[in-house]
Amino acid sequence: MQTPNELGFYFPAEFAPQRALWLSWPHKEASWPGKLNTIYNSYCEFILQIADHQKVCINVTDEVIKLFALTQIKSCIYAQKLINLDYLLSQITFFIHPTNDAWCRDHGPAFLLNHNSNEKAIVDWDYNAWGDKYPPYDLDDVIPTLIGKELGLPVFNPGIVMEGGSVEFNGKGTILTSKACLLNQNRNPHLNQAQIEKYLFDYYGVNHILWVNDGIIGDDTDGHIDDISRFVNEDTVVTVIEENKNEDNYSILQENLNLLSKMRLENGKQLNLIELPMPNPVIYEDQILPASYANFYISNKKVIVPTFRDDKNDTKALDILQNTFQTRNVIGIDSTDIIWGLGSFHCLSQQEPEVVFGK
Repeated sequence: MQTPNELGFYFPAEFAPQRALWLSWPHKEASWPGKLNTIYNSYCEFILQIADHQKVCINVTDEVIKLFALTQIKSCIYAQKLINLDYLLSQITFFIHPTNDAWCRDHGPAFLLNHNSNEKAIVDWDYNAWGDKYPPYDLDDVIPTLIGKELGLPVFNPGIVMEGGSVEFNGKGTILTSKACLLNQNRNPHLNQAQIEKYLFDYYGVNHILWVNDGIIGDDTDGHIDDISRFVNEDTVVTVIEENKNEDNYSILQENLNLLSKMRLENGKQLNLIELPMPNPVIYEDQILPASYANFYISNKKVIVPTFRDDKNDTKALDILQNTFQTRNVIGIDSTDIIWGLGSFHCLSQQEPEVVFGK
């Protein structure tokens, strides 16, 4: 069987045109112990910020949760005094796809486009909840194939573990990722780096891979790249830095910055680097949480950025990102409760690209 790469498929950059945002409605109390009900205001605001200009597709476990989700979304519309209720609701589609958890970036479909046609496809990577940390995950593992059936799209099954939050794309052939995650023995212990790279080439349609080492403190994914460094266009990476030398993240992020400064793209060009601050440490129940402004979601018209009730750094990060994304509106949404689940808006979401023939 030919690989997606051989058939002309590739994974588009997040800043490329999108058809829809995909989510899996949060319902697992153990992911936000004692705080699940507090996340819905920010979560629904995220949905509505996107629904005003593109489709939003939400996996829900059953009709009861669908009704609950719809009630929460309507309450948010009323609270924000939005006048376009009917339009916003028409932009949102629910799918009865039972899930174990909410982290659609990692268990959701990896959508591919074809260089030579208007075809779209899905890669259904294996999923083991970040190294078997949070079983069960059997429902999450089949979500991409369920969505493929729903949309009538071909589905490729590589047969190895891979998470969407572990890879960043520039859309021109380069992937940025981390060794701490992709080479971790709790994912694919039977594969070495060269073999994993071959899977990336074959199933994401890329030809160039850039490796950093570690992720930030508190990240239970073993170092997902979407908490530290993000492509914002074909040759520019926004990367977080810690200014306080006494924080554990300082040396990790300095090393990351140093590595990025030496990297070259698929065309030999040096990366343009934009430094983004880290928030002051977010600590809950004596646990340092992986709060990062890099966990933003790029939609067609907006960039949704997690904020952490840190006026100085929130403002600085939003200003930097607004200057970076000059054709999009940068919107900060409070993620202080959401981050207790050890992820934020990018971790919760997955984009479905728009077919743009010839692009």
